[in-house]
Amino acid sequence: MRFPFWLVFVLAACKAPLPSQPDPYEPNRNDMVTRQLAARDITDPAVLDAMGRVERHRFVPEPLKDRAYTDQPLPIGHGQTISQPYIVAAMTQLLKPSKDHIVLEIGTGSGYQAAVLAELVKHVYTIEIVAPLAARARNDLYDAGYTNITVRHGDGYRGWPEHAPFDGIMVTAAPDHIPKPLTDQLKPGGRMVLPMGPRNGAQQLLLLTKHADGSIQREVVMLVRFVPFTGEAVKRGNQ
Repeated sequence: MRFPFWLVFVLAACKAPLPSQPDPYEPNRNDMVTRQLAARDITDPAVLDAMGRVERHRFVPEPLKDRAYTDQPLPIGHGQTISQPYIVAAMTQLLKPSKDHIVLEIGTGSGYQAAVLAELVKHVYTIEIVAPLAARARNDLYDAGYTNITVRHGDGYRGWPEHAPFDGIMVTAAPDHIPKPLTDQLKPGGRMVLPMGPRNGAQQLLLLTKHADGSIQREVVMLVRFVPFTGEAVKRGNQ
């Protein structure tokens, strides 16, 4: 039996939408934002909002999902970690992201930091030296619905000159020196956040600001502990 077109249209319009599935991790995520971030020195409302939206449990291995919103880094395989939420938020806040910004990230890892940045900027270009992690992050970011992130497998020491200059650059592994190719790809007025220090020693989180004349202002923010930068950075540091 065929129904008139108008009746089909009415039936379709009256069809109730399927109820969305509740997020069982939402209470933990909200608690993370309140207790780990806002209660400390994360004051940027946009950063707090982004941290509350990005589902960190998507970016940790299945056996660790129940610890996804704890105040600690977690292993993601291949000797790498996903940074603790506070460090992700602090580095994001230091970058001062804006909706019109193009940002470069060195060290995709799980993809979590890229997702947080993508909530706040126009586009994120991110490079990961470990091929399986790059592939997994690309898939997880796609599954999470991010269309403004481009993931590349490669050595991030020389940046991504095809898309430079960048409004901001974030490095999520620690070299023992500041890679000049990255500061060269930073826009005047741009900011770069990176940990720096020896492989087995004290590391400092640095904020670099590039002035109109090309000079770099350097500020030490805090002591941190990151996995070491690998690839060309190691060769350069040994020269």
